[in-house]
Amino acid sequence: MAAIPINLICEKGTDFTATFNIQNEANTTPLNLTGYTAVAKLKKSYYSSTSTDFTVGFPDRYNGQLSITLSNTVTAGLDPRRYVYDILLTAPSGSKSRVIEGIIEITPGVS
Repeated sequence: MAAIPINLICEKGTDFTATFNIQNEANTTPLNLTGYTAVAKLKKSYYSSTSTDFTVGFPDRYNGQLSITLSNTVTAGLDPRRYVYDILLTAPSGSKSRVIEGIIEITPGVS
C-alpha cells in the first residue's frame, strides 16, 4: 500500500486532530483496522534526529477510521514552520506500511 500524501495545517497553541479513512489496497472499501496498531510522528526534516509523537486513535476500526492528535501544550512548544509527518500502520500479521505522509504547517497565533 503506497502512502497517500496529505498536507495539514495546525494552529500553534491549539488542540489538533485529523481523522483519516483508510481504504484497502484497491481503494474500493474501508480497511478493517481491527487488530492494527499505528504510530505517527512529525519532524523538522526527514533527517532530523528528534521527533514529536502524535497520539493515534481508532474512532471506528471496522470502517477504517484512524485519527492523530496533538494537545495544545504540545503544539505550543512547536516552532511555527513546516514539518514532515507520516503514519505507520502495523497489521496483525506484523507487516508495516506507511499509509499517510505529508507536510504539516504549524501557524503562529496572536492570542
